[in-house]
Amino acid sequence: MIKFNLSKKKDEALKILCLGAHSDDIEIGCGGTILRLLEEIKEVEVKWIVFSANSKRANEAEKSAKLFLRNARKKDIVLKHFRESFFPYIGFEIKDYFEEMKKEVTPDIIFTHYRHDLHQDHKLISELTWNTFRDHLILEYEIIKYDGDLGGPNFFVHLNEDICWRKINIVMDYFISQKNREWFTPDAFFSVLRIRGIESKAPENYAEGFYCKKVVF
Repeated sequence: MIKFNLSKKKDEALKILCLGAHSDDIEIGCGGTILRLLEEIKEVEVKWIVFSANSKRANEAEKSAKLFLRNARKKDIVLKHFRESFFPYIGFEIKDYFEEMKKEVTPDIIFTHYRHDLHQDHKLISELTWNTFRDHLILEYEIIKYDGDLGGPNFFVHLNEDICWRKINIVMDYFISQKNREWFTPDAFFSVLRIRGIESKAPENYAEGFYCKKVVF
């Protein structure tokens, strides 16, 4: 299996853009990868954008993001208030924000939603990511849910058990508003990490899977 090195030159910071439709999406989709990158690379700058974070969920999102990004050299956490579940109907407003964002950030890596995710909000964010950032490394993360829309990822980040538990514990501790959902359980999150670890022969058994449409070697 070919390994991909994301490190930068010694004097340059690795710039990461994380995009999530809802308050817990980034953490669930790529939280372990973010924790590993911040643990292994000293100079990392992260812009973390949540598009729908209203009332109670905004507070959850901000506290969780600060914990995940504790080791980042620089972090910018942005909580927007677009109406949840209505993204396709207010797409022009969200598109305008993407155009503004493009002028402000030049990321090395972008984490966004899986393009075939069946949730309408997730799908729109993925589409606008590709429409806006056309010369960047984009990794699409996955989120388990009732729709059963997980696919076959082609890009894997290996994780150890400690990072997996740190990710899951933060998600479970901070997103109290989601605990009534049947899929929002530690064993569900851990099962996906274990399956992706099997698929990528992870040396410590666990991995997060991503979908990468374009990469230049």
